[in-house]
Amino acid sequence: MTVFYFTGTGNCLHVAKTIGGQLYSIPQLMKNRQFDFEDDVIGLVFPVYGWSVPKIVNEFINNVKIKANYTFLIGTYGTIAGSCIHDFVKYLKVKNIEINYADSIKMVDNYLPKFEMKNQIETLGKKKTNEKLSVIVNNINNRKNYGHYSGIGERFLTKIIKLMLSDILDGKSAQKYIINSNCNRCGICIKLCPTGNIGIDDKVIFNNICEVCYACIQNCPQNAMHLKNERSSARFRNENITLNEIIQANNQK
Repeated sequence: MTVFYFTGTGNCLHVAKTIGGQLYSIPQLMKNRQFDFEDDVIGLVFPVYGWSVPKIVNEFINNVKIKANYTFLIGTYGTIAGSCIHDFVKYLKVKNIEINYADSIKMVDNYLPKFEMKNQIETLGKKKTNEKLSVIVNNINNRKNYGHYSGIGERFLTKIIKLMLSDILDGKSAQKYIINSNCNRCGICIKLCPTGNIGIDDKVIFNNICEVCYACIQNCPQNAMHLKNERSSARFRNENITLNEIIQANNQK
């Protein structure tokens, strides 16, 4: 089994590891221009950002060529996924990728402008993440078919929300990040960025290809990166995933 994944705070990597198989980080595949895959089972695990598929995942899909007997995709989300999974399955079909099983799983929402991380972590049990993950793994192992259908109302609302959030996902969001005096220019943020958007001179420098994955902010060892409108300075990384694992998944240098 082959599983592609993209992760910023470890949620998707944890899901991918739990599913098992040979794991491939999408940022590393993009970096190495590795796009041809053949296996009995091939899957994709990605986070839902603003009811949408991350740009880097879309770019990967536009390049990848796969051959498999059974395919699946899993989207992780924190509050509402909208019709993201439904819409993405339809898009993949246009790309001649037929998905046998499509599902989503509710986890910690790391969107700092809306959610306080300590509260998200404390209420994780109510999301029944582990229970849903067990169901997903069992369904994949048993080659279940499932399409994750969304109704017309949900699909319409998703289009509206995506338009409303398009300016946040325009690649320039990092230009508004605040770097405080805790920063010691260790360079960890550079290694965490899946698009190579960060550099360091006498200060941290951001370009315009930010994925808004918050890998740099959430995983900064000095808690030196902040948003003007964040709910708190508390940070999150999936408890099952180490900092080095996220660095290995995302490092573009």
